[in-house]
Amino acid sequence: MSVVAPTTPRKGRLPEFGLLILALTLTTGAWVLVNAGVGNPEFPASITKIIGGAGFLTLLAHVLIRTWAPYADPVFFPAAVALNGLGLAMIHRLDIPRETSLVHGQFVLTVAGIVFMVLTVVILRDHRWLRRFTWSSLIVGIALLLAPMIPGLGRTFQGARIWIMVGGFSYQPAEMAKIFLAIFFAGYLVSERDNLSLAGPKILGIHLPKARHFVPILIAWLACMGVLVMEKDFGTALLFFGLFVAMLYVATERTSWLLIGSFLSMGGIAVIVKMVPHIHARFDIWLHALDPEVYNAKFGSYQIVQGLFGMASGGLLGTGFGKGYAYKTYASNSDLIIASFGEEIGLAGLLALLSIYLIIVMRGLRTAVLLKDGMGKLLAAGLSFTIAWQSFLVVGGVTRLIPLTGLAMPFLAHGGSALLTNWIIVGLLIRMSDIARRPPSTDPLPPSLLANFTSKEKGDEEAVGSPSQDSSEIAGEDSHNLKDRQPTEVVRLP
Repeated sequence: MSVVAPTTPRKGRLPEFGLLILALTLTTGAWVLVNAGVGNPEFPASITKIIGGAGFLTLLAHVLIRTWAPYADPVFFPAAVALNGLGLAMIHRLDIPRETSLVHGQFVLTVAGIVFMVLTVVILRDHRWLRRFTWSSLIVGIALLLAPMIPGLGRTFQGARIWIMVGGFSYQPAEMAKIFLAIFFAGYLVSERDNLSLAGPKILGIHLPKARHFVPILIAWLACMGVLVMEKDFGTALLFFGLFVAMLYVATERTSWLLIGSFLSMGGIAVIVKMVPHIHARFDIWLHALDPEVYNAKFGSYQIVQGLFGMASGGLLGTGFGKGYAYKTYASNSDLIIASFGEEIGLAGLLALLSIYLIIVMRGLRTAVLLKDGMGKLLAAGLSFTIAWQSFLVVGGVTRLIPLTGLAMPFLAHGGSALLTNWIIVGLLIRMSDIARRPPSTDPLPPSLLANFTSKEKGDEEAVGSPSQDSSEIAGEDSHNLKDRQPTEVVRLP
């Protein structure tokens, strides 16, 4: 006889607390090693206050998360704390020989990021509310991309106009735009996924959608790419290319869309490279980094080659925290912070560091699998892929696998735009994992509102059949609909 053993959802209070202690211990150890490595074995009082404040803040955030999202995945927050803490330790290490104090500003931004994460968890009681703002998210996302083009507000740096200056603070609005565009893609694709995967003609074995279903998302993608071409922002363009293709593939489950998206992406990259001279120069740096004329040219390959030399000197185990020469490399605390880590903790340490990113991405994809609504599945998968894709673009650029993009390594690199945005992404993943892992009887939405959301999602594709509906009709429905309707599992006993 077959028996179904129900599983009891577990709250992650103790696992998250234990992982937070581990993350704080790892961070504290890095700070101690940095001071010992630079010849200052004593523990300065200022650093003691910083670590004490960080410990209090993380434990307070832990209590608030477990109060408002008790079933949330216990891995997201500690993993982000570990990465952010190691980034602060490296920025502090690079501050010492340069006699700067960038780490203090980065610490303040870290506090702001954790506050934004907690506010996201507390205010957004259910991610399904975001579907109401599908088209609003598109408008806000494009407006954020256009903000640097406003005279007097936008700023140009190294050929790219991607910054805005407000109240004496600079911010890169494209970082926040990726969240809004992910919400738009998730909301639109969950409504049109069947039309995009099945409704169109089949040419050379590839299902093409009807124009009325695909044109809106294509226009949105072209609008974003057009803005990025005007702003000469190669890295963000690549990031949105990947987000667009990945979410389209997750929604349709059609490999053909990977080919179509790849062709669109390569065409967009070719156009940007032809139209923007400084991006064309990045390809020259990528292909001919060690040529003397490229190495010695203004804005040449000096930066990336110095990073490669540093990683080579680090070898397998690294020189040790505080004992390398990464501070001699330009942008070693921002664009090339991965090279700085590679020099001082070696290949083994760098692989361990990247494994933390892998854990965050895998837990995010697991959350997408556990969620029962299409909007949540697409949004969790899209946000997780964003972290993975951005990390790949940064590491690939530093190691010359691909051209250098100028993107910031999530949680590690100096700068507030990416840091604040990624903490908000962690907050969204925490909220969605709480919905995915909690018992059905504790759904945060009232039954009436939950029914409205469910019927709306069903109605986007076809009407819900009555209980007397013939079983053959049910069997012929699309598998996506069956997943979203959360059917009762039937166990047949012999």
